[in-house]
Amino acid sequence: MTAPPRHQQRRANQQLRVLVIGSGGREHALAWALSRDPGVVEVHSAPGNPGTAQVGRNHPVAATDPEAVATLAADLGVDLVVVGPEAPLVAGAADAVRGIGIACFGPSKQAARLEGSKAFAKEVMAAAGVPTAAARVCETPAEVAAALDELGPPYVVKDDGLASGKGVVVTDDRAAAEAHAASCGRVVIEEYLDGPEVSLFAITDGSAVVPLQPAQDFKRAYDGDAGPNTGGMGAYTPLPWAPAELVDEVQRTVLQPTVDELARRGTPFTGLLYAGLALTSKGIRVVEFNVRFGDPETQPLLARLKTPLGGLLYAAATGTLAEQPPLQWSDGAAVAVVLAAENYPASPVTGGVIDGLDVAGADGTMIVHAGTALDAHGRVVSAGGRVLAVVGTGAELATARHAAYATIANLDLAGSFYRSDIAQQAADDAAQEKTAQEETVR
Repeated sequence: MTAPPRHQQRRANQQLRVLVIGSGGREHALAWALSRDPGVVEVHSAPGNPGTAQVGRNHPVAATDPEAVATLAADLGVDLVVVGPEAPLVAGAADAVRGIGIACFGPSKQAARLEGSKAFAKEVMAAAGVPTAAARVCETPAEVAAALDELGPPYVVKDDGLASGKGVVVTDDRAAAEAHAASCGRVVIEEYLDGPEVSLFAITDGSAVVPLQPAQDFKRAYDGDAGPNTGGMGAYTPLPWAPAELVDEVQRTVLQPTVDELARRGTPFTGLLYAGLALTSKGIRVVEFNVRFGDPETQPLLARLKTPLGGLLYAAATGTLAEQPPLQWSDGAAVAVVLAAENYPASPVTGGVIDGLDVAGADGTMIVHAGTALDAHGRVVSAGGRVLAVVGTGAELATARHAAYATIANLDLAGSFYRSDIAQQAADDAAQEKTAQEETVR
């Protein structure tokens, strides 16, 4: 009798060795969730951070060097590589890993253009009939001026390439819009989309598409959505105010058509497709696509995901996602609040010692390391703009918020700051609705 392929043997025996590529909060959350999967026997991170070192082994690697990533995977003898950040994907890390016969969760270099070029994403959406904002691709000041005239304020100007979530300016100031365009070179100028924004992630093997639960993140630096755009200052899930049919509609009109269009082009998408959505007065519109787990939405989502993560990602990487059972989620809610370094996002101050980390895990919370490192004395210090995230869980959004904020208040990093209103409006609205329902029952 012929032996089954290696990936089938691994799935049956539930013994996976996994390598996570990256060093941020998303990667710590992924490594943490993988370490809790009984089918995962080893978790490696490269280069990792002090948080990932607590749940597995760290290894030095240049994450944007595809050959170095593939060599490390081979040396470690892993069964699955999970590429966290967008830059290694755009550089071709997934291609290099698959090229040596190791399963990889992450799109190819060609498919990763969906995030690597906003102009390419618009082209794919147009071909797939995906609803999105009207847009113009501009390379000269004259083209920029014409597009701003046509689409009007508020002006939305996006760097065409990767910008770590900070290449977008939304402003009523015409001069600021033109200045941002000039600083980027090639830009995409879009019509402004009204309505709340939602993040919906989907795992795909290039054919089957499995959405996760919706989440919402907070891009602006300060309370009340004030201040500059950031990579994300916090997030929460579930969204009690979201339409009941939201996931099914996005699956039908956005996610599946996009995956099918990329397959039609001969560049199938394997990995995590992230749809940033605006729920506008005219219906759902795609704000952007990302090609990896979003940070910080990943942190609260994985805190609630009960389905073992290793087996799920391995199924996507080996083309067997359709065979997996429906995803299972824990009841309740999760809220992530980001602690940012002084002067973030302009020029963050790094090197400060972080005190209070021993409170992690108290009252249903977890501290996720993002921009951290160890100094010469073994102390955890800040090493980036978004330093860490505190994830609180609870039966309701209000209790999850309370857990997250009670913990983050005990952390001490000179000059650091965090938003105090993550998920507040949603929690208040949910509490009011619950009170109204209880009064109706009486």
